[in-house]
Amino acid sequence: MKGKITYFCTICKAPSPRWQGQCPRCGEWNTLEPGRSRQDRPGQDPSSGAQPVDIKSVDTAFADSISTSMSELDDLLGGGIVPGSVILLGGEPGIGKSTLLLQLCAAMAGKDSPSLYVSGEESLPQIRSRAQRLGLLENKIQAVSTNSLEDVLNTFTSDLNFRLMVIDSVQTLVSPDLDSIPGTPSQIRAVSSMLIQKAKETDTCIILVGHVTKEGQIAGPKMLEHMVDTVLYLEGDKEHLFRILRVVKNRFGPANELVMFEMTGTGLNIVNDPSTFFLQARDPALSGSAVVMAVDGQKPFAVEVQALASSSFLAIPRRTALGFDLNRLHLLLAVMEKKLNLNLAQSDIYGKIGGGLRLGDPGMDLGLVAAVLSSFHNQSLPERSVFWGEIDLNGQVRPVLAQDLRMKQALKLGYKPVFCPKSPNCRTGLATIMELQDLLFN
Repeated sequence: MKGKITYFCTICKAPSPRWQGQCPRCGEWNTLEPGRSRQDRPGQDPSSGAQPVDIKSVDTAFADSISTSMSELDDLLGGGIVPGSVILLGGEPGIGKSTLLLQLCAAMAGKDSPSLYVSGEESLPQIRSRAQRLGLLENKIQAVSTNSLEDVLNTFTSDLNFRLMVIDSVQTLVSPDLDSIPGTPSQIRAVSSMLIQKAKETDTCIILVGHVTKEGQIAGPKMLEHMVDTVLYLEGDKEHLFRILRVVKNRFGPANELVMFEMTGTGLNIVNDPSTFFLQARDPALSGSAVVMAVDGQKPFAVEVQALASSSFLAIPRRTALGFDLNRLHLLLAVMEKKLNLNLAQSDIYGKIGGGLRLGDPGMDLGLVAAVLSSFHNQSLPERSVFWGEIDLNGQVRPVLAQDLRMKQALKLGYKPVFCPKSPNCRTGLATIMELQDLLFN
């Protein structure tokens, strides 16, 4: 009996009983091709032979990771670059992704680990010009400028045996099997799948650079972040010199870690001790300035929270927040008016985090309240004071994450007095913002 013909999508592999122009599942056009269903393939066993095993007997040894010559970056990645792993790096345009990766290729080449820099956005003269500016021409970096996936796949068969390959960026590569334009979800999915497969087969570490949307998310299908082993984001303000490399997913190490870089004329240099990096040129004698011991990832560092309260001549006073959520400022001002009996309705209130840093740490609430009070009363805070704590809607100061870590770092840096929530290690802490006002301004 003649087998029944079934059509399968070349993108999502969805079956269809008849041919049609558009795939019913993924919506791509002209992707259905004839094939025979699994039931109509006599003599073929679809099983891969996998059998259940006791997980205690499973060998957990991984391939030895390769150091990047940057100890902080090695710690971020879980020991270095793992052969056969795929890393996805996202970040705003011009933030320094290409610069960082070119430095990484140079460092790997210097350790006798051949590296290839694939660019679909820049020509070879442009890549050479950047390498010359960074002083990396002597590191023997291999580079290719192409938008063809086939050109990239051909490099896996070369005699150089690359240990690291950078794809800048995955949105620019085109698979010959698809007719869609570069950057579409189907192209990104097909290109990424093939590169990930090659990385596992050849033990080559591949770093994929991903464009980001205006919301700050990596463009393309969300499935891309699930397919890769590690997801990194390079953040920062292009108007300032610092950059933060943050890991949000890591199959080989901890997540929610970060490394801080400083942009210089010779590239990105790691800031070994970011504890007071954001307090440069701060004048503690000025009002409206408070030091907050913030925690981002697992690293505590001191940042400056600034506030300005000035008389308003507008029908609706202005509220502005830079570096944190504006709704947080609205909430804290409402609590202050209610619990401290302050008339803030006649004042424009501006708040920002010094250095262009952006934080979502709830522990900066207490420092923001102290900075607003300092500006409102036009009185500076104690010179070596430091703050942290979350403020609830009743004006209570609540404990936050990593209390002990913040206290240890504050004492190490010599901050005193310390204004923080009450805890087993800080029994003299604050219970409410009313206590804060009494201690500072009464």
